[in-house]
Amino acid sequence: MRNTKSTAALTDRVNAQPWPELIDEIDAYGCAQTGPLLTPDECAEFTRMWDDLPRFRSTIDMARYRFGQGTYRYFADPVPEPIMAMRAAFYRKLLPVARSWAERLGDPAPWPNDFADWLDACHGAGQVKPTPILLRYTEGDWNALHRDLYGELVFPLQVVIGLDRPRIDHTGGEFLLVEQRPRAQSKATVTVLEQGHGLIFTTRDRPTPSSRGWSRAPVRHGVSRIRGGIRHTLGLVLHDAE
Repeated sequence: MRNTKSTAALTDRVNAQPWPELIDEIDAYGCAQTGPLLTPDECAEFTRMWDDLPRFRSTIDMARYRFGQGTYRYFADPVPEPIMAMRAAFYRKLLPVARSWAERLGDPAPWPNDFADWLDACHGAGQVKPTPILLRYTEGDWNALHRDLYGELVFPLQVVIGLDRPRIDHTGGEFLLVEQRPRAQSKATVTVLEQGHGLIFTTRDRPTPSSRGWSRAPVRHGVSRIRGGIRHTLGLVLHDAE
């Protein structure tokens, strides 16, 4: 995956997704699962990176910080080119959604057309640390509901890609999205993340229809308990961290 041709292929796969349908689903539910983005061999290559410690800037033990149970690693600069290519491709496709949501909520829309310019803005605000992560869960692990904010500048959508086969390499470990509804009980969405597929989901808040026009629905995400096996995922947050 290190050559220009394979990196371009990943960009093409992101671009080839059924974007009108995905955007409709994101608007309606706050998340949507893509079709295949990575081949099984590419998934295995990302998984093998886990043991290549110089690739990463830090390792987080979730239990230590009461985030749940499991481990994840933040990629160091330079982030692998395939990851950066997918981040840029998703940014371009999701930018109209981000701007539409900001307009509905009356929020600023600080996102430029180009992903590189957006990262420059993050870095200018002191958010200079790369945020792509590789996550690993073993039996009994789980991830508490949370939001990946990392600083003042936030892109409202992000992506997680499954690297293992559910029901074969692991059981349990469903992706959880919980939306706090105005003056009502919360709503949950549960997704089985297929190998090589991505899930696009809300980072912080999303607009929902209300009698007054649009309301702000806070959203958090997490992972249910792994009942057996090992689950790896690749997280593509589209802003950098302080």
